[in-house]
Amino acid sequence: MEIGDDHRFWVKPWIRTVRSGDLDAVGRVVAEGRARGGVPATAAVVSCYEAGREGFWIHRALTRGGIQNRVVDSSSIEVKRRARRTKTDRIDAGKLLMLLVRVCSGERGAWQEVRVPTEAAEAARHVSRERTALRKEQTRLGNQIGSWLATCGCGVSRRARRTAAWWTTARDWQGERLPAPVQARIARAEARLAVLTAQITTLEEAQRAATQTAAPESALGRLVQLKGVATTSATILLDEGLVWRAFRNRREVGGLQGFAPAIYSSGTTDRDQGISRAGNARLQAVSIQLAWNWVRWQPLSAITQWYRAHFGERRRARRIGIVAVPRKLLIALWRYATTGVVPAGALLHPVRVA
Repeated sequence: MEIGDDHRFWVKPWIRTVRSGDLDAVGRVVAEGRARGGVPATAAVVSCYEAGREGFWIHRALTRGGIQNRVVDSSSIEVKRRARRTKTDRIDAGKLLMLLVRVCSGERGAWQEVRVPTEAAEAARHVSRERTALRKEQTRLGNQIGSWLATCGCGVSRRARRTAAWWTTARDWQGERLPAPVQARIARAEARLAVLTAQITTLEEAQRAATQTAAPESALGRLVQLKGVATTSATILLDEGLVWRAFRNRREVGGLQGFAPAIYSSGTTDRDQGISRAGNARLQAVSIQLAWNWVRWQPLSAITQWYRAHFGERRRARRIGIVAVPRKLLIALWRYATTGVVPAGALLHPVRVA
């Protein structure tokens, strides 16, 4: 595509459709495009695509083919604000092309790009993500069993539900045994729960084994030395990119997590919309858990002292203010994992001597 300083020199974009996964076709189209543009075969080729279900294999394939590719966060692409706007693949391709030209021309802020993990880092995070998914399924099944019991007027505590075949002795509101179909359904759900529990145990054992073999000066070895940081939490932090994203400053670390103020100020309108939930959802969930653990097990740390000074001991204030802790804590953990600088006032577990 040729670009001139005057609008008369603009050339209509040349659009070709390539079937997904057909890398040979991509090479042919690139060669044909170079020929049409009259550029040498060694001319640089720049491409982009929206991050999505396909992941990063497309980026790696294009990069190995000599193409300078960029993976774009789709939510950062500017769109018209009309309620009914025209949207087609051709329009989206043209929009991406114009944004790519602007970025290659040196414009900053046209979009936000996604940091591409290494193949090893991408594969490693399957363990923590699978565990999270299994935990959610485990909770869902447990709640579902409780709902089935409620329809029969039967209240069985979770502790009592740990015994074998507990549903055969449970009684409904009349003191009768549960109907046979209900018992059969609970039995099947309990069988699925047993499988989930076994799989979760296997994954957690693998995480603990990785922690035990990790070098003390490694990122994982450092994080688990801190009181209040469990193996599971440390693994999720690292899998979601606390280290491999290679942050340059604390602002980038905070941007990954989110929980930033969403201020709306325009003309005479000035209001606070609360915090923005934009960010890594997995990181947000584990950071809230870490924040509660931190203020409990690290009472002498600077972060805990700041939290207590601002929000006191009132329960409501503490529940609101805890959202301010994860951002500070994540930045402190990032510095500790990458540089070894211990968070101010933090306590470490005693070093185990073999």
